Amino acid sequence: MLKLVGFDCDGVLFDSRQANIAFYNVILENFGRPLLSEEATDYVHSHTFRESLDYLFRGFPDFAAVLEFCRTLDYRPFIPMMQEEPHLREFLRYLRPRFKTALATNRTTTTRAVLEHHLLADQFDLVVCALDVSRPKPHPESFWRLRDHFGVEPHEVIYIGDSQVDQEFAANAGVTLVAYRNRHLEAPYHLNSFADGPSLITAVLRDANLPPSATGPLQR
Repeated sequence: MLKLVGFDCDGVLFDSRQANIAFYNVILENFGRPLLSEEATDYVHSHTFRESLDYLFRGFPDFAAVLEFCRTLDYRPFIPMMQEEPHLREFLRYLRPRFKTALATNRTTTTRAVLEHHLLADQFDLVVCALDVSRPKPHPESFWRLRDHFGVEPHEVIYIGDSQVDQEFAANAGVTLVAYRNRHLEAPYHLNSFADGPSLITAVLRDANLPPSATGPLQR
């Protein structure tokens, strides 16, 4: 039985690429560092803030100054640059309350502000960010928090993610990965639009040998 649908944040709930580029470039420019490359942009997209700083400023002689500057930098002006994925709200309404929903993200202090700005804070039964665990994704500790909170087993969970970190996280946690708009990931399910979310759930239930009628009508 499918009981819980988990989501990543960046690249799944939101197209946050431009917001991340603008944010990290402000930091890099302040210290005279090269602006984000394509490779660096991919890295900061899926890793924690501290991991991203370590990556961008490796070998920099005054990392303490970088951390101090970041403590004064307000992320709120960058939040409106994050574009909500089409049909996300319809899919969330479709899921709840039949299934529990959760967010497991490597975002840190900005997680709640992002959800509140986009009026999505009440759409998840539990939010686990990198501040809530000692070992962020791809370590399975974030899933352990979900497991303990909801009382679910790995086979009762699907996780919608878009990055290699998400693929490794799902494998480490033993949950089924749904690859969102990334055909390069190894996953039993691929989702290109949340408009196809109901069909995804039907397929998951079918593959679990559980007819959709067992949980009531599945309607968009």
